[in-house]
Amino acid sequence: MAMLSLDNPTFERFAFYSGIAIGKTLLMSALTVRSRLTNKIFSNPEDVAGFGGKEIIGDERVERIRRCHQNDIENVFPFVLVGSFYVATDPDPWWAAVLFRTFVISRCLHTVCYLMPVPQPSRFLACMTGWGVTAVMAAFVIRAGRV
Repeated sequence: MAMLSLDNPTFERFAFYSGIAIGKTLLMSALTVRSRLTNKIFSNPEDVAGFGGKEIIGDERVERIRRCHQNDIENVFPFVLVGSFYVATDPDPWWAAVLFRTFVISRCLHTVCYLMPVPQPSRFLACMTGWGVTAVMAAFVIRAGRV
């Protein structure tokens, strides 16, 4: 059985949870656009000319969503890349599912903490949990590697 195939239950779970994480990242992009259009706050002169409104850089309503999206980009991409290598190490399926699920839950909690906003250290702990999952998978990949 090919490791990176939906016939592999571990890869199937990884693809499912990666799809959720990537979908959430795409949703954050759409929320940023919606916030810009709703509040008529843009960061480029051509957008102001096309949609009306003001050219403002640093509006907190838009920037909070944008920063949350940026954080997703910085964390989801490494998770998907490292996770695909991790699946290729043929990990224990149960532990792999725990790691994948933990990452996605931590990213969803991070978003809730960021957008509400919830007092620190809530957002920090959610972010570091996801980061820790990626780091653990990277350690397993490095350990399994042969140089």
